[in-house]
Amino acid sequence: MGEEDVKQFNVYLPVGLIKQVKIHAVETGSSLSALVADALRAYLEQQSRKER
Repeated sequence: MGEEDVKQFNVYLPVGLIKQVKIHAVETGSSLSALVADALRAYLEQQSRKER
């Protein structure tokens, strides 16, 4: 996740989605935190492009 400061952030997600994310993280050699941070950044970038 780089040199950014980090803080724990708890969210509630469907159990099936959690399982999928954990499997994907293992398969790609990524941490859950990095995977979720990347997904949120991509989502926010996409939303920002839609607003322009």
